[in-house]
Amino acid sequence: MIDAGTCNPPLLVFSDDWGRHPSSCQYLIRQLLDRHAVYWVNTIGTRRPRVNLATARRGLEKLRHWAKPSPNAIPLPPNLNIINPLMWPWISTRFDRWLNRRLLIRRLVPLLRSLPTPPVAITTIPIVADLMGRLPVQRWVYYCVDDFSKWPGLDHSALEQLEHRLVDQADVAIAVSETLQEKLAGMGKASHLLTHGVDTAHWATNGRGHPVHELERLERPLIVFWGVVDRRLDVDFVRRLADDLTRGTIVLLGRNDEPDPVLAAIPRVVRIQPLAIEQLPHVAHEAAVLIMPYADLPVTRAMQPLKLKEYLATGRPTVVRDLPANRCWADSLDLAATPEAFSEAVRRRLVDGLPESQRLARTRLAGEAWSAKAGQFEQWAFLKAERSIGPFCDR
Repeated sequence: MIDAGTCNPPLLVFSDDWGRHPSSCQYLIRQLLDRHAVYWVNTIGTRRPRVNLATARRGLEKLRHWAKPSPNAIPLPPNLNIINPLMWPWISTRFDRWLNRRLLIRRLVPLLRSLPTPPVAITTIPIVADLMGRLPVQRWVYYCVDDFSKWPGLDHSALEQLEHRLVDQADVAIAVSETLQEKLAGMGKASHLLTHGVDTAHWATNGRGHPVHELERLERPLIVFWGVVDRRLDVDFVRRLADDLTRGTIVLLGRNDEPDPVLAAIPRVVRIQPLAIEQLPHVAHEAAVLIMPYADLPVTRAMQPLKLKEYLATGRPTVVRDLPANRCWADSLDLAATPEAFSEAVRRRLVDGLPESQRLARTRLAGEAWSAKAGQFEQWAFLKAERSIGPFCDR
């Protein structure tokens, strides 16, 4: 355990719920736990609550977190402290924001004042903008991972307003894509570019992991997508591929977040609920081709999918939509801009497998370890002067 009085300041992190889904922020922070005490704040409020089963389940999950001081089913890493503050699940009105600010300040200020050294605050979400200037922290770091103003199902107007305030007051901004860098520059903020890392040893497809029984009954070959199944997926890409296949199954594996209902009616498409990350290398081992059939949208042009480098590290042929984040790895996979090109590329890889040229191009993944990314993140987060870095293309 780190002595809280050592020279390395503690970190106060506002992000997605720890352990709920893999995220770049969680990967980075794991690499920093040997050098910093971390206080991770699980938050809510980016979506408007709705009267549906998903919202009810999420509400019950948060209630369990608030009711238990330590709701995690597995032990936490050393030096990681999880905070589950009571929060109001709306951000649309001035009252919503006032109430959340009051709840968070009441929960966090006594904790932060008890620390020998003020922490560095890191946030991936704009909803904490109202806390800036009100918490006893050294500085604020905005780790910009998505364009929340374009993300399906979020409270776009409120998030855009909050992000402008966050960007204006942040001491440092770090973006995961060039598109997000450009967005921040348009808001008057220089930023550093830090693309996602990858754990190549975890993703090597040597059949490790628990068997996935949901795959056993499916007709081969398997064409697999894993991630959130939502409106970002291009139905035309999936439908054209399904129409052109004479055998096999398109597997969409992950949490369903109000996807286009047309997906459910496309032949050869099977949806599977999320699996533990430990099982995904086995899924890749069973797959013939891995795919990312995203639509070309503002939100997809801005994002940097975690799964991109994970796919490449599995050694499996990979076919993706031609989007900015994917072009840096064009020599390692197949890009497709139309449904016809997407279907043709997938079917070609089913026959020919991974070309030697793409396999060799993927060797540069060795330089994309999360440990290296975390070291760069740490360096930028504690710089006194900020300057724009990039653009570069993972090379």
